[in-house]
Amino acid sequence: MANLFASLNVASSALNVFDQALEVTSNNVTNASTPGYARQRASFEALPFDPAQGNVGGVTAGEVQSARDEYAESQVRSQVQAWGGSDQEATSLAALEAVFPVADNSGIASALNDLYSSLSQWSTDPNDASARQSVLASADGVARGFRQAAADLAQTQSDVEAQIRAAVNQINTLGSQLQQINQERLRSGHPDAGLDARLHSTLENLAEWVDFTASVQPDGSVTVLLGGQTPLVIGGRSYTLSTSAGSDARPAGSAPPAVTVRSADGADITAQISSGRLGGLLDVRNRVLPSYLGDANQPGDLNRLAKGLADQMNQILEAGWASDGPPPVPGTPLFSYDTSSDAAVAQTVSVNSDLSADQLAAIDPGPPYSSNGTALKLADLATQSGQIDGQSFTGFYGELSARAGREVAAARESRDAQQQLVAQARSLRDEISGVSLDEEAACLMQFQRSYQAVAKMVSVLDDLTQTTINMASAT
Repeated sequence: MANLFASLNVASSALNVFDQALEVTSNNVTNASTPGYARQRASFEALPFDPAQGNVGGVTAGEVQSARDEYAESQVRSQVQAWGGSDQEATSLAALEAVFPVADNSGIASALNDLYSSLSQWSTDPNDASARQSVLASADGVARGFRQAAADLAQTQSDVEAQIRAAVNQINTLGSQLQQINQERLRSGHPDAGLDARLHSTLENLAEWVDFTASVQPDGSVTVLLGGQTPLVIGGRSYTLSTSAGSDARPAGSAPPAVTVRSADGADITAQISSGRLGGLLDVRNRVLPSYLGDANQPGDLNRLAKGLADQMNQILEAGWASDGPPPVPGTPLFSYDTSSDAAVAQTVSVNSDLSADQLAAIDPGPPYSSNGTALKLADLATQSGQIDGQSFTGFYGELSARAGREVAAARESRDAQQQLVAQARSLRDEISGVSLDEEAACLMQFQRSYQAVAKMVSVLDDLTQTTINMASAT
């Protein structure tokens, strides 16, 4: 009888083991589409068999094993970080295509062509009132083109700054979620597949926004360091980021300062952020846009072009005569702008409000004297090189437009390439730790049959036990 009861205990233990295995397999099937979930596997451990010592053997359930591969997870996050940055740059830089169109029949390029055309017509008949008026009108078109481009860039800059603030808020929110997950893991004290799924899903979401390193501590909590240096989450604590005001802090007539991101202790950590959407936004705001619009450290190429054109044309006109008198009437500047900051030229340039059409200086007093010499010099600016960085004003604008196109194209190419790398990294990770419904179906059948076999064994042992009892009663 003792041996029968021992066998029943062994069978009962096996039933429990296979029941747990079925539960693990069913949980895999249920969570096959759950973000961050990794396949779980039941493990079995043999019990010692030594009848002399009363050890009757059998099987017991070991710890549930996770198929998660942390290296594969880190590779996915790394690729997502790079994709997030390039995708954000491609989106934010798209505005440059509208500001600097490639076609010559729109934007500043069209306005410059109209101006040079009107100057050429004026040079053929310097006393023609309509030609003079056409020069003023086309000059006003150039000034409006510069102001519109500057306004569009400033609006893009403001939009990017708002997106930076939103990105920092999103990072802080995800940091708080990781803090809560850490606290739950510390309280539970044992592995939890649901918490583990939430943790890795949140880390992957965070990777889209900023670059970081994540390491699991012996107590089960995860430590997240932005740029591998600045704490965002450590144990049960999260650390809040902040960002500077950017254009909101711009004094009148001055260039806006660079946007910075600061850690919880106020340290400037902008240089530590190189990828993710926040990294892409910071690059657009602090590098790309200032190269056109200017900042505290540079005038910006749009302002350089506007200032160079205005100064050169004003210089030529002021050296000429509007009338040879007597006495001669000196020329009047065509353009005016705010001289307090080289980064404010494009947004403030306009046609001199004190200038009338009859005050345009067409005469070059020489020597040699020429009644249309000044007008000819102005018209020659269309093709004259060496005006700015060794190029004509038209050529320099063309380079600005081409550079904007290259920036956008490079961002889009990088985004498309990174999208493929993200897909590959996720596919590799899923091969390692993802749930295969076909595999789970096979496991489910295996454990069901094992359970049924042990149940049958229990039934047989029950019959033997009853038969033995009946035999003993008969005697």
